[in-house]
Amino acid sequence: MTLLAVKSDVLEFDRESLPAEIDEFFVQTAAALRRAEDPASRAASIFRLRTSINGHHKPASVKALRSILFRHVLLDLLNQGWSVALSRKRVCLKPGDTSNEDPKQAKERIRQQHLQERDAQLREPSVRDFIKQMERRRLTSQGWHSIFSVMRDGEELAQKLQAATSKTDPAEREEALASCVDPYLQYVEPKEICTETGLRLGDIWRYFRHTWTNSYRSVPGRSMALLIRDRAAANHPVIGIAALGSSVVQQSVRDAWIGWDAAGIVETFCSAPTKATVRWFCERVDTQIQALYKKDLLRDKLITSAQVRKPTEIDIERLLHESDAAIKRHRLYPDKETLKLSAENAPWKKVTATDLYRSKRCKQLAILLSIRKTILDVGLEALPLRELRSVMQTAKMRRAVTQLFRQIKAERVGICMMDITVCGAIAPYNAILGGKLVCLMLCSPELVSIYQKRYSKQVSVIASAMAGAKVVRSPKLSLLCTTSLYGGGSSQYNRLKVPAGSFGNLPAQDISYIELGMSEGFGSYHFSKETIRSADALLGRLEHGRKVNSIFGEGVNPLMRKMREALTEVGLPSEMLLKHGNRRIVYGVPLASNFSDVLMGLSDRPKYTLPLKNATQETANLGQFWRTRWLSNRIMREGILEEVAQHKLSFPVHHGAMVQIPDEESPEEGDFSLRLNS
Repeated sequence: MTLLAVKSDVLEFDRESLPAEIDEFFVQTAAALRRAEDPASRAASIFRLRTSINGHHKPASVKALRSILFRHVLLDLLNQGWSVALSRKRVCLKPGDTSNEDPKQAKERIRQQHLQERDAQLREPSVRDFIKQMERRRLTSQGWHSIFSVMRDGEELAQKLQAATSKTDPAEREEALASCVDPYLQYVEPKEICTETGLRLGDIWRYFRHTWTNSYRSVPGRSMALLIRDRAAANHPVIGIAALGSSVVQQSVRDAWIGWDAAGIVETFCSAPTKATVRWFCERVDTQIQALYKKDLLRDKLITSAQVRKPTEIDIERLLHESDAAIKRHRLYPDKETLKLSAENAPWKKVTATDLYRSKRCKQLAILLSIRKTILDVGLEALPLRELRSVMQTAKMRRAVTQLFRQIKAERVGICMMDITVCGAIAPYNAILGGKLVCLMLCSPELVSIYQKRYSKQVSVIASAMAGAKVVRSPKLSLLCTTSLYGGGSSQYNRLKVPAGSFGNLPAQDISYIELGMSEGFGSYHFSKETIRSADALLGRLEHGRKVNSIFGEGVNPLMRKMREALTEVGLPSEMLLKHGNRRIVYGVPLASNFSDVLMGLSDRPKYTLPLKNATQETANLGQFWRTRWLSNRIMREGILEEVAQHKLSFPVHHGAMVQIPDEESPEEGDFSLRLNS
């Protein structure tokens, strides 16, 4: 595939240089889109075209794999609103014009992009079977139950809320509302059984996740799924679901707010240095060097003990050269069997000796020795206080400080903060601002306690592989971050704040979702599963090896790096296509007042906003605040209780918390009795 030019985001291809099957696919695609009269028929045409690609037998050649990946990427672009135009000699791909979109139109466009991928997932036989199984009543340890057992009947809830509206005394009103909705937080162990229904908690969470606008994908690294349930009704119905995942390592707006960017690091550490901060800095460098396994590097004479103590530029360059050589060997011959062993029982010396971790250790040691060399060159520890400020402002010291804090960031981002990847309410609670309740539940110290319990004995894979021995790092969750699904303001997160002193032992600090700015709009969410599978198949067949082998420790954001490599392999501009342009609002949720110091490595003791001592009570306090601040006012609005009452569990079932299967043979919307009894 020969890409002639990229002009103002327009891709031009020479038809004479295109393989015959690609040129024919362009012709078929252009014809199908011309016949599409509306967005629904356009989506159906793209789905049929993708099915025609998937209908072929598994290809045997790299050439065929490139062709399949190219076609899947083309369909992904069309799903995003791109157009295709053919002339006698050229093919032009052009993105849709979004310059005149208002926020509502932009939101709907992005929503439709997500729905197309989600609906494709819901058409998969295994997913359809799972949904039908969850909706079928079966005998459990707690009697006859199905997923409907953990849905709240809207008519019953509306009647109870209606009765509460008549209470004028604040105490009586709160008591009445508490009898309507009494939330609690439940951590989801996938195979753990619900004590109310006998269903698996993991299955309950997964079912409701399929009602989200975007498709359900597993995430690498640490993850926690959570249910917010209501003990005020039988079977403790689900109010909403949430999930935390390992934080993305690079996020410019967030990093600047925390102080992880170069300017923030220099301002924090170099603007007013003291003898104590300099001593901490030097000790931290020593600790980082000592933590690295170096016996094989010493044995192979890549470095000597004397050179570690007093490194030169030649020593540093030698380590960097070996790092490059080792990573090239890893890409050609990845030792997957060793690298994918269980963290609990891994032979760490063997893992450490692999080319992947030899490369990482050599590179990290080179960086640390470069910092140590700078310290020695300026005589940092012996400098009098009056000279420290000017020395710390030199380019060499600023660079050294920045390098060390980036190493600290790599350590802390994985254990002291998490990203909120799922957060929202299901029907009928979504009508009464249950989404804000779910957000508040994530600020509970109970979540911090769950996180500590979950990961207090978790072996840190990368740290252990770098040290050649098992390393367990103490989890100190201090910050949550998230992004809006769309570029406009999020009604769920906006103005979400619990003012200081609102209840109990709350210290003089607000609990809030703080808007930090906009993301850059880069990512891989807009690529379909078929595209990702095709990219994986192609990269696995390349003779020069692959940069990403889906092995933990190879680097951050493996999917993004995999797609970048695959797009380049088929001649497409990866940076351009990875920039989906859907910029999102970034939010920070501090759980500790000194979260920045914890994440910067300047403190190991989070000062939690809400005390961990009585975490369950603090969760109840957050629920009470939600009832007073949002629920009490919401139910007084015209039409809200009628909206709640629409979600019925009486036969025939009509409930908004049901998964909508996008299949022509499925029942019409609202006629759920067929599925209920199937």
